[in-house]
Amino acid sequence: MAPMGIRLSPLGMAVFCLLGLGVLYHLYSGFLAGRFAFFMLSEPAAGGPETPQGSAPGGAVDLRELLAVSVLAAVRGGEEVKRVREGNVLNAKAKGKTREGAEEQLTTGDLLSNRRMFYVLKGAFPAVQINSEERVDTADQETVSWDHSIPEDIKQKIQPREVPAESVTVWIDPLDATQEYTEDLRQYVTTMVCVAVNGKPVIGVIHKPFSSYTAWAMVDGGSNVKARSSYNEKTPRIIVSRSHAGKVEQVARQTFGNKTVIIPAGGAGYKVLALLDVPEKNQEEADVYIHVTYIKKWDICAGNAVLRALGGHMTTLTGEEISYTGSDGNEGGLIATINMNHKALIEKLPDLEKTSHK
Repeated sequence: MAPMGIRLSPLGMAVFCLLGLGVLYHLYSGFLAGRFAFFMLSEPAAGGPETPQGSAPGGAVDLRELLAVSVLAAVRGGEEVKRVREGNVLNAKAKGKTREGAEEQLTTGDLLSNRRMFYVLKGAFPAVQINSEERVDTADQETVSWDHSIPEDIKQKIQPREVPAESVTVWIDPLDATQEYTEDLRQYVTTMVCVAVNGKPVIGVIHKPFSSYTAWAMVDGGSNVKARSSYNEKTPRIIVSRSHAGKVEQVARQTFGNKTVIIPAGGAGYKVLALLDVPEKNQEEADVYIHVTYIKKWDICAGNAVLRALGGHMTTLTGEEISYTGSDGNEGGLIATINMNHKALIEKLPDLEKTSHK
């Protein structure tokens, strides 16, 4: 019995308690919900990954940022290439043979440039697939951070553009023209980065380590390089690999006439730059770039992207577009032009396609 003879009804007590709980819920529910929301936004979900540096929420990648990092990677790799060559510590060795039976060279410059370029890109965009010419030794991992700075020329010409990370493939060529590098033919050497989206080359960076010149371009974005305006389709200057000059010369002269100029050169990056307006003293000029045998995609992807951004073309010898997914090789040779009738040139060179599979 309660004091002073008052009996408390169990039903009344229950109603009173429920009313009290309702008042407390009303007072504190907003506060608790706000704290919970703050906690969920501030902390990653248990067991879930944090948003990677360089990637936007939802697994997206900003192509402008990826272009900036690609330029940085090409320059950093070029520094290694130059340092090794100038120190004459190449340690060159054969890593195998090409399909034509020539020995492929591997140097310290290839390996150090590859490591630096790979980890610059991987540190900034860990969710993106990277295909590189040389194997990356995970035991020799290098931590490279990116400060998110974007060069002014890229800021001025390129707008941010996001694409799904899973649609992106990056192709690295840490040292293009290794054979010429061992022969100290420095003008041919480049480091290159290419970004393909759904197999199509979208970003291309070609860097010349020994002159510090860098060409970059983004399809439907902008570039820091231009196409040359003067071409002669009747007697074009055709740039080819040094080892293929004899194969191309006979067919080219039969097609275009005896005045056709054949330019033997090293490096796919150098050959693409020959089609452009490049302020380089040692850069030769050409109207058409032809390759008549199998070639790896990291050799040609960056040049393909640059040409596409400037309205040019790079296809197989039969005119097929080259996809930068799947295998790392292109079986159909290539022909590259800019400001020329690409289809007409392909029709003039039907015999070269047979050579590409040898």
